Amino acid sequence: MISSLDPTSELFLANLSQVQQRMATATQQVSSGKRITAASDAPDQIDTILQLRANQSQNAQVQANLSLAQTTAQAADNALSSSINLMDRALVLADQGANSTTDAQSRQSIAQEVEGLLEQMVAASRTQVQGHYIFSGDAYNAPAYQLDLSAPTGVDQLSNAAASSRIQDPAGGTFQANKTAQDIFDSRNSDGTPASDNVFNALSTLRTALLNNDTDAVTSSIDLVKSSLDHLNSEQAFYGTVENRIQDAVSFSQSYDMQLQTELSNIQDADIPTAVMNLTQGNTQLQAAFQMQAKMPHSTLFDYLG
Repeated sequence: MISSLDPTSELFLANLSQVQQRMATATQQVSSGKRITAASDAPDQIDTILQLRANQSQNAQVQANLSLAQTTAQAADNALSSSINLMDRALVLADQGANSTTDAQSRQSIAQEVEGLLEQMVAASRTQVQGHYIFSGDAYNAPAYQLDLSAPTGVDQLSNAAASSRIQDPAGGTFQANKTAQDIFDSRNSDGTPASDNVFNALSTLRTALLNNDTDAVTSSIDLVKSSLDHLNSEQAFYGTVENRIQDAVSFSQSYDMQLQTELSNIQDADIPTAVMNLTQGNTQLQAAFQMQAKMPHSTLFDYLG
């Protein structure tokens, strides 16, 4: 194609186009705050950007999981605090019932209170967070125990699902964050009989001894109550450790999120002061170019005719 423009005009238009393109880029960066808004802006950086965004998405999911785990651990800690208070009260009642000066009628009254403690302990084993029974292990949609005063340990076990889920931390590791109601309230020997620190059994045994007005049996149950109390304190210590580990993971996740955002910003974000300067320089260059072009002599064929 033959151009009707002289070389000077063609050079002027080419330079003008370059200035306008730089101004358009600067305008886009100032308005969006981004240096890269499309793959064509920096093809060599796209893989890195996509990976950083994927890491951000994964970290956000980890943070959501940690938040729920933190709420669950706190609820478990609170439930165990209440359970410990119940066993402290049971120990006081057991001492009262074992006292030789306590009569049969008084032991009946004490037995009624112990029954109430057992009922509250079962309620603690059925603690829920967002509709999930936190001590039911993998079968979290239903409670693991219900009160049954006719049963040997005063309760019926409704499920014995294990707690196999683990919490992922941002570093890629995992850790156990919960235990089952059987672990906490209904510990058993290898032959299936109640262990000496079985919480439900300790309360049920104490209640039965009081109802039978059996002083020796009440005295014997004191050791069961003490063992159960020690066990509950140990289980609460487990959740205390879990809460600390979750908090560490949350702090790490927040720091990691800032790191990812910084790396992404370093790649994507525009240098606004430089973009504004380029825009100002472009305007200045355009004005100067048009002024110079206006002062250029414009000759035509008629200028050379007599």
